[in-house]
Amino acid sequence: MANFYEQINSNRLRSGFIIGIFIIFIVSVGYILSYSYDSQYFLPIAIIYSSFSAFGSYFLGDKIVLGLNRAIPATRKEYFDFYTVTENLAMTAKIPVPKIYVIETDAMNAFATGRNPNHAVVCATTGLLNKLNRTELEGVIAHELSHIKNYDILLMTVVSVLIGTLSILINLTSRKLFWGGDDRDRNNRSGIFAIIGIVLIIFAPIIAQLIQLAISRRREFFADASSVALTRQPSGLISALQKINSDSTPFTQASTATASLYISNPFKGNKFASMFSTHPPVNDRIAALQSMM
Repeated sequence: MANFYEQINSNRLRSGFIIGIFIIFIVSVGYILSYSYDSQYFLPIAIIYSSFSAFGSYFLGDKIVLGLNRAIPATRKEYFDFYTVTENLAMTAKIPVPKIYVIETDAMNAFATGRNPNHAVVCATTGLLNKLNRTELEGVIAHELSHIKNYDILLMTVVSVLIGTLSILINLTSRKLFWGGDDRDRNNRSGIFAIIGIVLIIFAPIIAQLIQLAISRRREFFADASSVALTRQPSGLISALQKINSDSTPFTQASTATASLYISNPFKGNKFASMFSTHPPVNDRIAALQSMM
């Protein structure tokens, strides 16, 4: 087996690099737009507003996600393997055992949510629990517990703050550009910074979305490698991903608001939705896992 710790470190470094680029990009866009239109107060307003919104979701997000997916608490008696696998792997990962929920559907998928290891939830569909053997289930649950241990929910909340800040900043700047402004504003808009500002208003949201997808996809690779660190066998997760990917059962409970949480893209049958998937291609994930065998 290849050294999976090298895979983990590589993914951690790549994630950190992408996040650093993202922060620099958001700050740069904010500075240019504020300078171009003499609106220095726009950036602080955008940061404060998006922070309140994102962190409100951060503390209530698990309840919202469970409600949107119509998830119900799982009983130990009915879902014994799910319970014991989660308990054993949580002990191995040295984190508290999360709350355990199920979604009643034949579709195969799972997700983790919660603001930290002490307030976490692992949820799986009944289709996944019925169609995977215990070794495959261990690979999936280890992946989800890795998201919890790696504080991916917190990370994506920070990313949401950055995206929200950019969205609000562009909205405020657009309003000032098209609906108001004094002579000094008009002079500013005639300069090179104004031209750059207009380009950023158009293209910055697209660039930000692409960077957000890159961060999310890199975290999936990170969780896959961390799963192997917990189970010591890539074969379980590889087999589980193959089964999940080949399953054609529609996941009617899934929504775009929660798609990024799942172990596999719940819209894999929808070509348009898949273009903006928060998940890397399954074949790429399997190839990375096979390199660790």
